[in-house]
Amino acid sequence: MDDKVKVSLRIFRFNPETDKKSHFDKFELTVDKNERVLDMLEHIKGYFDGSLSFRRSCAHGVCGSDAMRINGRNYLACKALIKDVGTNITVEPISGLPVIKDLIVDMEPFFEHYRSVLPYFINDDPEPLQERLQSPEQRERFDDTTKCILCACCTTSCPSFWANDKYVGPAAIVAAHRFIYDSRDQAAAERLKILNEQFGVYRCHTIFNCTVACPREIQITEAIGDVKKAIATGKIE
Repeated sequence: MDDKVKVSLRIFRFNPETDKKSHFDKFELTVDKNERVLDMLEHIKGYFDGSLSFRRSCAHGVCGSDAMRINGRNYLACKALIKDVGTNITVEPISGLPVIKDLIVDMEPFFEHYRSVLPYFINDDPEPLQERLQSPEQRERFDDTTKCILCACCTTSCPSFWANDKYVGPAAIVAAHRFIYDSRDQAAAERLKILNEQFGVYRCHTIFNCTVACPREIQITEAIGDVKKAIATGKIE
């Protein structure tokens, strides 16, 4: 069976050194339907236009660096198969962050929000002789939110973030959740105070875009609900 298909690919282009405004370049390719959008971008950069700029690293859905909008939805380009996204494809940078060039955005605002929630282990007790132990049940409570790869697919699919980029965003809340519910950590109250501020967790309006966009299938909206409940009740359950 012939798995080759003809693909029409429109790519967002913007070079601040030469362009006054953005535009789209169109390419026609014949590819295997099981190839990925990243494969096509690599082919275009290698054989048609070496100036095409995009981020990528592992190419296996682990690093999260090749997040982009594909036919209006956030994906990792290395996980988006042609057979799933169709043969008329439009590729754009993720929304809500400044475009540096082509498909590359400035991730610093995203990471600034991430850092604001203290996304690291805090425990001032004396170090134990071995490790700080917890039960499998305690670990399971926050296991889902340990899967985040900081691709920004969730935050940049959120209408609340598009409306006001001061909103801390889903990814930062996921990072906070991972430590708030870790039985070994001692800074849950401080993180909840941060997330109870004006541009914190209550800017979420439960639209579920973040959960749909997550390439790791994290239940982001549920995690945000956990944090809202903890703030409202003063209890971490």
